[in-house]
Amino acid sequence: MKKTKFFVAIAGIGLAVLSVFFIAADHIDSPAVAGTTTDIADLYAFQGDNPNNTVFIATLQGPLTPGNVTTNAEFDEDVVVEFNIDNTGDFVEDLVIQVIKRGDSMYFFGPAAPAETGLNSTILTSATRNSVKISTNSDVQTSSNNGMSFFAGPRRDAFYFDFNRFNEVISGAVAPEGFLPPGQAEDFFLDLNVLAIAVEVPNGMLGTAPAHVGGLVGINGLPPSYNVWVSAKRKQ
Repeated sequence: MKKTKFFVAIAGIGLAVLSVFFIAADHIDSPAVAGTTTDIADLYAFQGDNPNNTVFIATLQGPLTPGNVTTNAEFDEDVVVEFNIDNTGDFVEDLVIQVIKRGDSMYFFGPAAPAETGLNSTILTSATRNSVKISTNSDVQTSSNNGMSFFAGPRRDAFYFDFNRFNEVISGAVAPEGFLPPGQAEDFFLDLNVLAIAVEVPNGMLGTAPAHVGGLVGINGLPPSYNVWVSAKRKQ
């Protein structure tokens, strides 16, 4: 079995953020990797239409303008995107879903226990493997197997933020009014795109969710929830 080592470039924000050894992504500007194929925009993790499933989505390389910039954007075969899942509440990944491009397809390994935790990763070639053809603007592809569903390709950026107003606020140009109320704010990312990776997983594959992290800061009564973060690691 050939094993390939990957080393972390950046960790993205998620349901729980581990900031100690990583550089945090802030959607549009992650300092060490801005404009590269390891640039994570966002992580979304939520209950699926089937309440017994969880959906994980990572977006990368954004924002991309429509047209040639989006059409020419590609996933990098030397980068593995890794969804990290903590199901014990200790903020160390117990399971990972590894995603890597080969040819015109995206391959998904896991969820499975990682060979090692932290900054380095080895592709879990013996874990459950699935794949989906990478979508284009005109050819949208999904695949499903064993209760899991998969997608990879360009999508409209779901992140909502009045970026122009934000700049005016921090510069003091609109003091003391501040941010605009709902209905007046403008979504800077409305017509911009990202490369997206999505996987839906039955919760039975993820183990029992731990107590909600909100309890650590005095927010009690929330249902159990997996702690999730995403990383992009480049082959060395």
